[in-house]
Amino acid sequence: MTKRTSAKYKIDRRMGENIWGRPKSPVNRREYGPGQHGQRRKGKLSDFGMQLRAKQKLKGYYGDLTEKQFRRIFGEAERVKGDTGENLIGLLERRLDAVVYRAKFVATVFAARQFVNHGHVTVNGKKVNIPSYRVKEGDVVEVRTKSKQNVAVLDAVALAERDVPDYVEADHSKMTATFIRTPGLGDVPYPVMMEPNLVIEYYAQN
Repeated sequence: MTKRTSAKYKIDRRMGENIWGRPKSPVNRREYGPGQHGQRRKGKLSDFGMQLRAKQKLKGYYGDLTEKQFRRIFGEAERVKGDTGENLIGLLERRLDAVVYRAKFVATVFAARQFVNHGHVTVNGKKVNIPSYRVKEGDVVEVRTKSKQNVAVLDAVALAERDVPDYVEADHSKMTATFIRTPGLGDVPYPVMMEPNLVIEYYAQN
């Protein structure tokens, strides 16, 4: 178990929100943060605090990306023509591990990273084991034949807690998913409100 996987519920509690919308989240039982000081009364967040929280939440949602990874993706979003916030969401959703998660081949974003790392998926027929690999519109992601009967995969497909969004076309009988289009913020089924505009403000000042 990776450090990030074992700490995923700490992210929920630190944010005070069930950021993946999972029924087992400890936030469903207690909304305060982890540790002995978790129940202290929280003061009103400053503008900086709100910006930092927005960045941590978005970074955490995609498997608690490192600051270096997230900063690099933000830099790309800034360079591309158009709205930086929308570009940022589009780039994050084009990660291979995000597509595997959206297609419901696995139960969590953390499991998606591990699933890709262990060589269980192909993109357009070629094995890809890099979670950050960026899919393009029209790319077909498929669970490799030897992994299609994996119990964890079959359980994830049956999960009722989330649906496959319309920018990914999943065929669970064949265990394939086609990335139809790059989504914008309003297309992504986040269980909580994400605020990429605050992330932009954070990086503009830091």
